[in-house]
Amino acid sequence: MTITAAPPTMLAFDVEVVGVRRLGPSMVRVTFGGDCLSRFGDGGPLGPRDLRVKLMFPAPGAALPDLSDLSPGWYQRWLAFDPSVRGSMRTYTVRAARVAAADPQLDIDFVLHGDGGHAGPGSGWAAQAKVGQRLTVIGPHAGTTAYAGIEWQPPAPGAAAPVRVVLAGDETAVPAIGSILDSLPRGYAGHALLEVPSAADVLTVDAPAVARGEVEVRWLARGCRPRGEALRAALLEVMADHAGAVPPTTTELTEVDIDREILWETAEGVRAADCYAWVAGEASAVRDLRRLLVGDLGVDRTQVAFMGYWREGRAESS
Repeated sequence: MTITAAPPTMLAFDVEVVGVRRLGPSMVRVTFGGDCLSRFGDGGPLGPRDLRVKLMFPAPGAALPDLSDLSPGWYQRWLAFDPSVRGSMRTYTVRAARVAAADPQLDIDFVLHGDGGHAGPGSGWAAQAKVGQRLTVIGPHAGTTAYAGIEWQPPAPGAAAPVRVVLAGDETAVPAIGSILDSLPRGYAGHALLEVPSAADVLTVDAPAVARGEVEVRWLARGCRPRGEALRAALLEVMADHAGAVPPTTTELTEVDIDREILWETAEGVRAADCYAWVAGEASAVRDLRRLLVGDLGVDRTQVAFMGYWREGRAESS
């Protein structure tokens, strides 16, 4: 009997920068190309949605170590390299994937958190990205059906009424929300709330669900207000009809120490529901919105995904 080995679920893609476009003061879009991307798993018919990938940034003056072997234990093997050799690893969401084209490409939107020596490895790299530079992307193999990096899992729409959805996030969640809206099929209706540093960071969203009037997009310029304050006010407004309609949860929410662990809770046993929410961004703001939605407004905990993409004042560990 011949046994055929299963294809790997993840691959390392050696890609080249083929385009750089500044979207606003706080964001730049980098387009990566390469024939290898024809093997990239783009999420199938539902699109990338909030698909996460790893980007590997080389250390100054060094080339990235060989990452062709992503068999079990690859991360520990990578960590074993000297930091001056291994470079840095950061997580990003895919804004768009055109990998079935003759010239396969990926778009990754980078938030520019800082400048000069204060920027992290991803933000610093993106601020000076130029066509022709090379990078390694670790992402799903086209042969896999297990997309571990996708958390957007709303209930299937029914015939009676559309599924109510609420998406909320800061600038780091804007690429994922944009990608979700791009491929959102009929049968869903609701709001997308996006908090960005200033009005100059507002982008045009021409997703079909928005054009059909099914999802309202609200841009919230943060300005000098504390991070997450505008999102909280907007959530209270769009969920006003929910307040009091469902009793607040009688089970006390387990607090997450965001300085010691990652706040990452995905929807469980997704089923038909009166509301499905997806919240991502800076961890302390996401924690507060978690308390509001589940603790105060009574949204079913199993119908919400909460993701602390980053923690203010703390770098993502490599």
